[in-house]
Order: sequence, then structure tokens, then C-alpha cells
Amino acid sequence: MSASGPSLYRRLIGVNALILLVGALVLGWAAWLYARVAADEAYDRLLVGAALQIAESVATEPGRVTVDPPISAFETLALATDDRIFYRVIDPAGETLSGQDDLATARVGRPGREPVLADGTYRGFPVRIVTMGRFVNGPGIAGWVEVTVAQTLIARLELARDLTLKSIGLVLLMSLFALVALVVAVRIALRPLREVQAAIAARDPKDLRPVEIAVPREVATLIESINHFLGRLAERIGGMERFIADAAHQIRTPITALAGQVDLLSAETRAERRRAQMARMRERIEELGRLTHQLLSHAMVIHRREVVELERVDLVPIARTVLASAVPLSLDRDIRVDFDAELPSLFVRGDRVSIGEVITNLVHNAIRHGAPGLLRMELRVDGDQAVVALVDDGPGIPEAEWSRMIQPFIRGAGSADGSGLGLAIVADVMAAHGGRLVFGRNDEGLFTVSLVFPLASAGAGQDEGTA
Repeated sequence: MSASGPSLYRRLIGVNALILLVGALVLGWAAWLYARVAADEAYDRLLVGAALQIAESVATEPGRVTVDPPISAFETLALATDDRIFYRVIDPAGETLSGQDDLATARVGRPGREPVLADGTYRGFPVRIVTMGRFVNGPGIAGWVEVTVAQTLIARLELARDLTLKSIGLVLLMSLFALVALVVAVRIALRPLREVQAAIAARDPKDLRPVEIAVPREVATLIESINHFLGRLAERIGGMERFIADAAHQIRTPITALAGQVDLLSAETRAERRRAQMARMRERIEELGRLTHQLLSHAMVIHRREVVELERVDLVPIARTVLASAVPLSLDRDIRVDFDAELPSLFVRGDRVSIGEVITNLVHNAIRHGAPGLLRMELRVDGDQAVVALVDDGPGIPEAEWSRMIQPFIRGAGSADGSGLGLAIVADVMAAHGGRLVFGRNDEGLFTVSLVFPLASAGAGQDEGTA
């Protein structure tokens, strides 16, 4: 049973909740900045208005400047009960006419009528300062009078905080609404997956037909993958079932015959007849051994076709080694064995073990069913193909039977023994390598069985050796 990973539902909700949280934090920070600007603009207008009223109360007398700050200038600012207000009026000579002597101005450069705003600190309190000038011209005096008004920041910070909290509350409410809507939307969006799960769970374990259910386009690729897997599984299981059924049928016959031979041998008392029965038993055992070997070889080829990745291999050393080891030294007839390679190396992409197995099968077939005096292996290049041809001087397979001889458990018309699996194994391996098995006769009229492989593309691995 596969280990379950993180829930897709929880992952979607978690990721989107994180996005909403980050968005809420960003919006909260933006709301705070906007609230600060709005609070500063509101209170700055009040501060400038107070400075303007004080500047309008400046008057001139012969030889001096007077100022009488109106109470109304401070009444609006005094609405912020927790804030403190400071002011200073400086005459053209630089002397303080009224207010705090140590209050710094916000002016930079020459005095002027336009109000200048700045942040500062006064007596340990952070304050907002406005400075503006008024030009006076009277008997014996002329110049700029500067009016500076400062106010602490408590009220404006409280206003900014209040605006921010209300904005954040609205953002959180909308985020919560969006999260609830997201939960509902994700549940609806994932419903097709639950329908697919229910459809597969309701199936019989033996039902490997494609899943046919209407799903959104985003889930269709998953259904296609599942159907592709079911198709491969059905093909694999079907092949295994056919192989097991054929193997059981083929093994049952020699085992039954062997059991009959044992019964006859146990009841036979004559020495000559016993020797004949023993000879027949040895033949049955050898036949059963060949059949078992070929069945196991067929199963190995089927398995390797599914799991082994093709690699760049050289056919020349594989064919030479197989030919040298597959021809037995103790034959009842004298056979001339030749090996003819057109090139020192002939590279194809394939499975080394499977290729060796098919060449071995061809050599064994040639020795057992033909080749009274000649067995020759030829390796050559034909265009973009590599050819491994096995030539013998036997009668060969009649041309009318060429197409059916690659089917499992099919024997030739003149063959009394054998399992009929050798050429079927060869055909399966060649199909897996993108090649083919070809029967024919050469210019000398000799029967030829050829393995035709696509040549490996030139490139990396030209000098690689063979294992």
C-alpha cells in the first residue's frame, strides 16, 4: 500500500490561506501608511490655520511690532485634549515677541509667506512644526515676522490608528469571506476526483477496461494515464495468462509420456526391453529439459522487454562468443562452422542478454533441425541496418510456413520434436528492439535466418568495449 502524501485539499486551502494572510498584512501596512498621510493632512491644515490666524494678529506701531494671538487660533487645536501646543513669534530683528524662546522654526532658507511643515522634537516630545512669514512695513520698521506653531503627535497617531484598525477589520472580514468561498470552491473542484475514486473502487478487480467518466480537462490527463496503465496491465496479465496456459499444456504432454514410460519400465522384466524403455525415458527427460529451458527463456525475454533499458552494444563479440559456446564439441556429425564479420564492430541499441539468447536459439535450431555439414554466421551492414545472418546447408523451413513459424508452440511440418518456442522468442526480442526476423535463401540456395537491427547512431560510445 502506497504511503499517502499531504492532502491536496489541505494544500490548496493552506496555500491560498497563506496568500490571503500575506495580502492582509500588505494591505494592513498600506492602510497604516495611508492613515498616517490622511491624519497628517487633516491636522496639518489645522496647524497652518492656527499659524495663519496668529500671523494676521501681527501689527506695527512706531518703531516696533506687536502681536496679540487670538484664542480662536488655539481652540481647534485644543480639541485634541492629550496634545500640547507651542508657538513662537519672531520680529524682523530676530527677537521673540511671544511664545517659547527655544522653539525652533521649520524654515530652511529665507523667510516667505508659504507655510513650511516639518517634523521635530521639542522638550522631549515629537512634534509637527509649521512656520510661515508675514512682511510688515510701518513707521521706523520693515521686515519679516516669523510665526511658528508646533503640536505633539498624539491625536494624529490615534486618528491614524483608528483608521488603520477599521481598514484591517474590513480586510480581515473580506479575507474570511474569501477563505470560506475558497473552501467551498475547492470542494466542488475536487469532486471529480472523488467520482473517479468511487468509480475505480466500485470495479471488480478483474475489470481492466478503460475508465469512462466525464471529467474536467484538468483531470482528463489523469484518466488518460490511468487508462494507459490499465491497458498495459491488461496486456501484461493477458500475456502471462496465455503463457501459463500454453506452458501448462506443453509441459503436461511430456510429463504424462514420462509417467507412462516409468509404468512400462516398472512392469518390464526383459533386459532388452528395459534398455529400450530407459532410452525412451532419457529422450523424454531431454525433451522436458529443453522445453523447460525454453519456457524459462521466454519468460526472461518477456520480463526484460518490460524492465531493461536498451544500451549501445556491439554485435560482433556477442555473436562470436555465442557461436563458440553454442556449438557442442561432441556432435554425431562433422559440421564446418564459419564466422564472417564485415566490420570489426557493429553497434546497435539493445539488451545484451536478450540478443545473446536469440542468437543461441538460432544456432541450436540450425544444429538440431538442419546443418548437416555447414553452419556459417555472417555480420554485415545493409544501409542503416545491422544484419546477423545464420546460414546452413539443411532443408530449412518451407516458404509457405515462414509466417506461422514465429507463433508460440508451432512446429515445422517435418519436425517431430521441439517445443516450437525458439523462433517465437526470437521474434519477440526483435520486435522489442525495433527489428525483425527474416527467413530466406542466399545466392547459393542455402537457407538463411537473419536478425535485422536498426544501427545505433554515431556519437558517444564509439570506443566503448563489451562486457
